[in-house]
Amino acid sequence: MAGFVAAALLVAGCTMPAFAPRTEAEGGAAAPGTAPVWRDCPEVAEELVGRGAPGMRYECAKIAVPRNWGNGGGATAGPGGGETFEIALLRARAAKQRDRIGSLVINPGGPGGSGVDTAVYLSFGPAFGGLPASITDRFDIVGFDPRGVSRSSPVKCIPDADLDASFGYDPDPRGQRSFDDYVALNRRIGGGCGDRYGDQLPLYGTEQAARDIDAVRAAVGDDKLTYLGYSYGTLLGATYAQLYPQRVRALVLDGAVDPQQKLIAGSESQARGFERAFGNFDRWCAANAGRCPIAPDARAAVTSAIDKARVSPVKGADGREATSGWVFYAVISSLYTESGWEELARAIDRLEGGDPTEVFKLADAYAGRGDDGHYTNLFDANLTINCADETEKPSREQIRQLQSQWREKYPLFGPSLAVGMLGCVEWPGQRDPYPTGRAVGAPPIVVVGTTGDPATPYEQTARLASMLGVGRVLTWEGEGHTAYPQTSCVTDAVDAYLISLTVPRAGLRCPAR
Repeated sequence: MAGFVAAALLVAGCTMPAFAPRTEAEGGAAAPGTAPVWRDCPEVAEELVGRGAPGMRYECAKIAVPRNWGNGGGATAGPGGGETFEIALLRARAAKQRDRIGSLVINPGGPGGSGVDTAVYLSFGPAFGGLPASITDRFDIVGFDPRGVSRSSPVKCIPDADLDASFGYDPDPRGQRSFDDYVALNRRIGGGCGDRYGDQLPLYGTEQAARDIDAVRAAVGDDKLTYLGYSYGTLLGATYAQLYPQRVRALVLDGAVDPQQKLIAGSESQARGFERAFGNFDRWCAANAGRCPIAPDARAAVTSAIDKARVSPVKGADGREATSGWVFYAVISSLYTESGWEELARAIDRLEGGDPTEVFKLADAYAGRGDDGHYTNLFDANLTINCADETEKPSREQIRQLQSQWREKYPLFGPSLAVGMLGCVEWPGQRDPYPTGRAVGAPPIVVVGTTGDPATPYEQTARLASMLGVGRVLTWEGEGHTAYPQTSCVTDAVDAYLISLTVPRAGLRCPAR
């Protein structure tokens, strides 16, 4: 149970695991502008975790939102005009709640992460990485699945076989034929989604989803929004603050995405971040040989494992091959939390001994792949939302050049982050970029950054705060992706802001331990 929250947090471009089955809330969605009908749904926690948190009640509802918000009022013409999406909500409320402030609306990022799942995870309290009692005693914890995600009119357009091919593919296809085949795979994936959703693909973008958040705020009965967004959830929150600055009570944006970064800059930033995080893992391994069976040179061991998998992948008991792609994504998955480092070292050591089980466990968790070979819609939504937002479209030739250049600068992660841009390059349809400006009229917004964050590198924290104009940076000098509520220093500062609107002092830096 200790890994609940880490498992739920997702990042734009690269996503973390979605372990749980999906349960549809019963009943229809409340019409736009009407109060939702809440029903008890303890079965969601039971399917996710095996039980509910002691003293917590879980309620579910669905609301309808315009597919196309247009200028904010709901478009009646154009793609999706006059139609609606269903947005799934879960509310976790403590039996001992007192002096209630309102609802704390949660988004775990991705894009593609389930806020419904995350609200359940966070309800379990600090012993399991969840929210402190000081928060659950004062707020309802409300998670929502954004449009296209999990239970909310989910996007599903990528066959399991194509996802297997994509994750298993060589992360650095050097030969021209190998590169061209990867282009063709991405074109096939994009074409399939275009065939299914047509001119409505742009409707899954971030600005539309941010407008949905205001419908969530109204549905839970709050005059102003109190919000906790992780990773891509920081982009959703920042977009909301620009659209509805007067309706913000308090926003905590943890694991900041820089909204002004385009595709190339964002991909290079992640390559740099993962390379830095892997270097930290490598040094930890050398200093902790008793816990790291691939010490003293973890980088050499991981690089060798990927190289060997290119020519002679180890087969599992079921005949599945641990190709270089699967080994690479096991590495990616493990870097989101410092606790994943020991798992990675063990997985690479066992792979060397002929057992790929731990590699598959890490990589499948990242990919949202079940034991039966079926995938959740995590990556369908991730690609659809990211590409709806993205206006920059480098050429294949430019990507090929960046693949080579980034191999020199970021040898383990650069090539994959370069060729990963092909997903949106080959994506069909129009784009719908989100706004990137100041949140004029909003109160102070807390932007949290982690110095060792691989997926949303720390440098993006100040950029997001500066863009909003009302951001206050809170720094955690730790490892992994996102910070709250992992240490008392961060937790105390965020809790004081959420409860009493006390803004952390300027320049506050919290130690790793």
